[in-house]
Amino acid sequence: MRHACFVLLATLASGAADVKPGYVAVEKASGHVGFFDSGGKILKEVKIGGHPHEMTFSPDGHYLFTTDNGVLWMTETGQGGNTVSIIDTRTRSLVGTIDLGKYRRPHGIDVDPKTGKLLVTTELPSMLLMIDPRARKIVKEYDIKGKAPHLVKLANDRVWAYTSNTDTGTVSAVNLETGEVQVIPIGERPQGMAFSPDNRRLYVTNLNSDSISVIDTQSKTRIGEIPTGKGPVRIRVTPDGKTLVYALQTGEAVGFANAETRKEETQVKLTG
Repeated sequence: MRHACFVLLATLASGAADVKPGYVAVEKASGHVGFFDSGGKILKEVKIGGHPHEMTFSPDGHYLFTTDNGVLWMTETGQGGNTVSIIDTRTRSLVGTIDLGKYRRPHGIDVDPKTGKLLVTTELPSMLLMIDPRARKIVKEYDIKGKAPHLVKLANDRVWAYTSNTDTGTVSAVNLETGEVQVIPIGERPQGMAFSPDNRRLYVTNLNSDSISVIDTQSKTRIGEIPTGKGPVRIRVTPDGKTLVYALQTGEAVGFANAETRKEETQVKLTG
C-alpha cells in the first residue's frame, strides 16, 4: 500500500523500451517517486528525500529532479529538508542528491530547456536558487522580496522567472541576468501558475481568494481577476490558450474558465 498524498503526474519523456508512454508521480506523503505504465500499473517506486513536493525533467528526459521539502504541509513549522534528488529515468533509480546547505524546505522547481540549469524556490529562507545539476551546486541566489515561495515558472525568454509567494499574496518577477525583482500584488495564498501559449499572460491561482489572477508579463502588472470555485490550486492552459483548467482543492472539483471572458464556465465534481 503506497501512502501518496498529493500525486503530481508528468509524461515520462524517456524511459525503458517496454514502457512507452508512461508516467511518473511524486508520492508526497511516503517520500517516493513512482513509475507507472500508460494503464496506471505501478512499475517501480524509488525512495527519495522526505516529503517531496514538486518535480521536473532534464531537457533530454534522462533525469528527474524532485524538491525534498521535508514537511507534508507548507503551513507546518520545522526546518524540513534541504536536498534535490536526482533520478535516472532509464534505470529508475536514485543516482544522487544536490545539497542546498542553509537553504531549507525547497518547494517549486523548473528547468532551463537550453542550459539544463534548475530553478528552485526555498521557504527557509524565502529565496530562488539557480542550480547547476551537473556540478550539483548552487550558482546564483535571488531574494524574491516575498515570503514562502510556492512554485516557480521560467518564461520562454529564459530571462524572467516568476514565483508565487504564498504568505505575502504576491508574485515576484525575477530577472535572472540582473537580479532585478518586480513584486506584483495578487490574491491570498497564491499557488499554481501557468503561461498562455504566447507567454504574454501568466495565470495564478489564489487558494484563499477563490480566484485566478491574470498578469501581463510585459508590464509585470495584474490586469484582471477570474472568480472561481473554492480553493483553486494547480492550473493549466489548453494549447489553444482559450481555456484554463484548475484543481479546486476545498471545492473538491476541477474548474474550467474562459480565458477571454475571464469567467468560470463549469465545474466537474470529484469524489473527494
